Amino acid sequence: MAEVERKRDWIARLRFLYEGSGQAAFNFRYGLLAFDLVTVVFIVATSFLPRTHVIEALDVVFGIGLAADVAARLAISRKPWRELLKPLTIVDLVVIVSFLAPITGEGAAFLRILRTLRVLHSYQVLNRLRQDSEWFRRYEDVVIAVANLSVFILVMTGIVYETQYPQNPHIGNYADALYFTVTALTTTGFGDITLPGTTGRLISVLIMIFGVTLFLRLAQVLFRPNKVRFPCPACGLQRHEPDAVHCKACGHILNIPDEGD
Repeated sequence: MAEVERKRDWIARLRFLYEGSGQAAFNFRYGLLAFDLVTVVFIVATSFLPRTHVIEALDVVFGIGLAADVAARLAISRKPWRELLKPLTIVDLVVIVSFLAPITGEGAAFLRILRTLRVLHSYQVLNRLRQDSEWFRRYEDVVIAVANLSVFILVMTGIVYETQYPQNPHIGNYADALYFTVTALTTTGFGDITLPGTTGRLISVLIMIFGVTLFLRLAQVLFRPNKVRFPCPACGLQRHEPDAVHCKACGHILNIPDEGD
């Protein structure tokens, strides 16, 4: 009985840290967000570096940290199976395998591409900032457009590198893959690096179609007039001019709060 009570108390503490509203919970969740960002920086930075014992040791550290986070989220979930089947949880499990797999030489190097999926956790950072930052709410569309484009570039760079470096002499490192991804995305096409074969052509097409779309979306939000996000109480229209008094769709009085409210 005592063991059950200790387990319940432990789960209650974890649930408070992950879901509570106190300062300790707030600091803990921002610590997790910082860990997510550090993980992404580590993944990107080590993509440019040769494999060493230090990097492999850090792989294990990050893998254990991610595994502990997933285990904690499953423990506090009221429906663990539903939590386990969430897309981000599945991504985390795949990334954990990529960190903890015994990668020696290039035998299992393909798993490293899966680590770039960790950048999808940047959307958790966006959700937290949406709640806590007035600046973010004002420029949310721009930040999200930059995040979408960045995630796409990092993932496609990983795909280009892992699928091309064994047989393509033009893709010798991660920087080459990044260079090709950016030139294909912007349709610059210098021609000094190409992806031969059917797979290479399909990858190039995907980069151009989706990359150009995301790039144009970023340009659109940068150059269009700035608006604030505030749902109209009457019709639900989300975006309005910063000094709007009435909703342009239905005429309802908005009462948009400003920095002084």
